Amino acid sequence: MSKVTVIGAGNVGATCVNVLAHMNFISEIVLLDVKEGLAEGKALDMMQTVKLCGFSTTITGITNNYEATSNSDIVVVTSGIPRKPGMTREELIGTNAGIVKTVVENSLKYSPHAFIILITNPMDTMTYLALKISGLPTNRVIGMGGILDSCRFASYLSLQLKVPQSKLQAMVIGGHGDTTMIPLIRFATIDGAPVTDHLNSSETEKVISDTMVGGATLTKLIGTSAWYAPGAGGAVLVRAILKDSKETFPCCVALDGVYNLHDICIGVPVVIGKNGVEKVIQLELNQFEKEAFAKSAAAVRNMNDVLKELNLV
Repeated sequence: MSKVTVIGAGNVGATCVNVLAHMNFISEIVLLDVKEGLAEGKALDMMQTVKLCGFSTTITGITNNYEATSNSDIVVVTSGIPRKPGMTREELIGTNAGIVKTVVENSLKYSPHAFIILITNPMDTMTYLALKISGLPTNRVIGMGGILDSCRFASYLSLQLKVPQSKLQAMVIGGHGDTTMIPLIRFATIDGAPVTDHLNSSETEKVISDTMVGGATLTKLIGTSAWYAPGAGGAVLVRAILKDSKETFPCCVALDGVYNLHDICIGVPVVIGKNGVEKVIQLELNQFEKEAFAKSAAAVRNMNDVLKELNLV
């Protein structure tokens, strides 16, 4: 019998809960928010789809009562202010760091053995913050960002190549940011063959560019951060842990020597199973990719420095 808590009943959190419920393998999901009645209302709305959709998961909405989250196997953190048009993820640090600190500390008070999944932006910095303030082992703190970025990469490849996404394998590493992510076009495949065999240089550049501004594109179109894909990404990561799937996903995790990096959380491919992060996969990057990854890591460290200025780590 598994129990999952999702903190934040906004668009991303509610979507994550809804996707998890329809996966129909979790016995209980708690949705918690600080706004009176919001989580309760969304949970009630979703529970009124049970007769139509046939899932057996129980969803409970709670206003700021962390005791109700006791003994959760996984806590998914989505709470924080969303990115507004023109706002960078870096600008979110000051507000969202305080929120994440409070959420993680309160969650672990009642679920000390839980895995923590971060969806709150800026994700790499919030994952680093959660790791530092929680004292948890590195395998139990995971940022979802690389999953989302890789799905956007596959989506843009699909549009360009006019093939189903099911035929594609695509991976993004590095920071979860418009200028820090690295779509690994060299590793992308269609039916096992390199996608670069089917793209000219301008098409390749367009796919990479569209992927890197994927989040900003959606923010401009809908006036706030995306939620369907981020929520689903969080749900898939929960499933991989609880189902012990041993799937490989690019996720934001702590590195201590791999890729010659230390004391940083950043996106790399990892094997996810019942122990959370079970293996960090070391890719054989070429010189261009190594340089791009180093620049991405430097940018993430610059954001992490804001946490030190705020005396949060």
